[in-house]
Amino acid sequence: MSMKPMTVTTLSLDARRLAKHRARKRTNAVALALALAAMAFGVFWLVWILWETLRLGLPALSLQVFTQMTPAPQSEGGGLANALFGSLLMVGLATLIGTPVGVMAGIYLAEYGRKGWLGGATRFINDILLSAPSIVIGLFVYSVVVTTTKGFSGWAGVLALTLIVIPIVVRTTENMLSLVPNALREAAYALGTPKWKVIGAVTLKAARSGVLTGVLLALARVSGETAPLLFTALSNQFWNADLTQPLASLPVTIFKFAMSPYQNWQELAWAGVFLITMGVLALNIAARVLLRQKH
Repeated sequence: MSMKPMTVTTLSLDARRLAKHRARKRTNAVALALALAAMAFGVFWLVWILWETLRLGLPALSLQVFTQMTPAPQSEGGGLANALFGSLLMVGLATLIGTPVGVMAGIYLAEYGRKGWLGGATRFINDILLSAPSIVIGLFVYSVVVTTTKGFSGWAGVLALTLIVIPIVVRTTENMLSLVPNALREAAYALGTPKWKVIGAVTLKAARSGVLTGVLLALARVSGETAPLLFTALSNQFWNADLTQPLASLPVTIFKFAMSPYQNWQELAWAGVFLITMGVLALNIAARVLLRQKH
């Protein structure tokens, strides 16, 4: 007689467990379907953008795009040589200036300022810069530099891009150095190595792939910035290597040509879109490859 209640209780527990298992499976199926739908939604737009870039940009490419200046409206020929040169010059200088500053600041935050008030304040300010819209940075440089010098210039554009590069490099450098095991530092300290040498020869060397990844991501980010350059470097219809004068850039030229009603300008805009998209894509792939090699 005592076995019957036990059997009923056991069956009841098994039924509840089975119901919970089925509910978990339904919840998992719904979550998986939503995740796949979100992924498909994002991939759909990405593929469409890449397809339109290839369809309209690839036929517009020619040798003239790399060798000739931006043309007048409705004229024959013309290219993007001055815009390409201006973008390479400003992005290269911004990366050269911003990378050492960002790496040094990241080293301080990871190695010296983990608990101090200065480190916390620097992280807070860096997070604000990291999330600030680029147009705000461009407007800041415009109010500080352009209005003071009473003219647009390539140096103002370089400064705006540098202010975008620095917080990205700072965050990446700090994160990569924080991932280095403390056992490496302690082993170097046990041999009597000073801290500055431990940072340069041990921790920074161990995190070099991650730091380089951050530099490439920053380079990819500033390569396509348009708003800061509209407020600072503006543009130039002709070839110019003088950074004290307005300087052409590929993103601003794309913006100007794409908004125009002229067919030759629109074709050149799509050629520029193709070049800048492929360049940013290559930089992002290189960053992923470097980060994967680190692990």
